[in-house]
Amino acid sequence: MTGRVLLDGNIWQGRRVLLTGHTGFKGSWLTLWLRRVGAEVTGISLPPNTDPNLFSLARIEEICTSRFCDIRERAALKILIDEAEPEIIFHLAAQPLVRPSYREPVETFETNVMGTSHVLDALRGLACARVAVIVTTDKVYRNHEASRPFSEEDALGGHDPYSASKAASEIVTASYRNAFLAEQGIAVASARAGNVLGGGDWSEDRLIPDAVRAWQKGRTLRVRNPDSIRPWQHVLESLAGYLTLAEELWRQPALAGAYNFGPEADQTATVREVVESARNSYGSGKIHFGDGGDGLHEAEWLALEITKSNRVLGVKTRWELKEAIGKTMSWYRTLAEGAAARDLCETQIAEYEGLL
Repeated sequence: MTGRVLLDGNIWQGRRVLLTGHTGFKGSWLTLWLRRVGAEVTGISLPPNTDPNLFSLARIEEICTSRFCDIRERAALKILIDEAEPEIIFHLAAQPLVRPSYREPVETFETNVMGTSHVLDALRGLACARVAVIVTTDKVYRNHEASRPFSEEDALGGHDPYSASKAASEIVTASYRNAFLAEQGIAVASARAGNVLGGGDWSEDRLIPDAVRAWQKGRTLRVRNPDSIRPWQHVLESLAGYLTLAEELWRQPALAGAYNFGPEADQTATVREVVESARNSYGSGKIHFGDGGDGLHEAEWLALEITKSNRVLGVKTRWELKEAIGKTMSWYRTLAEGAAARDLCETQIAEYEGLL
């Protein structure tokens, strides 16, 4: 890691920013970072759905205007967005997990497709809005397990309801951009990020949260698909991508479009490699590796081509995988020792920025 990550204070200082999904893992980190650079943040989300959760532990409600609303409720959402008068919008609110999407497919489609439509439709005629970053996922691509990274030009698709719903939300985003919002002067982009690691995630069916829960209780972590390959990165890597994308759209609206954010090609890793590195960093922990035979389809191989975000936005990886895992496990370990969650987050943001 060299140099600093310097966000443009002229863009962020006093800027009215709307963030959907601010009570989630990524949303809580992003709220902290936006406030750090001087933005005035309004968050719209459902209440946190895990206990513990980063939103509560880091006291995020103290540093933003927090509104609870289901993005499936179009009229209520429109009122809140009008009241916020946002200049920059980050849309993160979603049903974000693959396996729950098998249990609740209709809810997943309602939230991820119609919810995104409601957010974008609320921007129609909103004179103050200039930039919207719609966050999707690396799983939006039609995956034939061809063992090559996906570029922004590849076909969209999805086997499971989560992936399909996010691919559909990409089509919705492009339609609103082309049919309405570009002409209105709003630069709309979608951000497709890989698997993120970081302190403060307690979601179900995610590798590191599952590991922390098991190891803190002295239990064995059970890993379903140890040989699956994913583009892992620290949460601050993806958030730095979103923030940089918003800055560049503010300066150059013509850059609107889709962008991949992920690690360099040599930083993809198997689930087995990640969890063993996490155990080494954590200091102890039992693991049982399964054979992937639980009946639910998940892609075995997934990687992103990130040339566009490198070239157009200048986004570069700062924390490679080993360091990202180390920072993550240190966060959980230090929290368990009594440290304050907000202090831990703010320290790691400063470290990432190159200020510590």
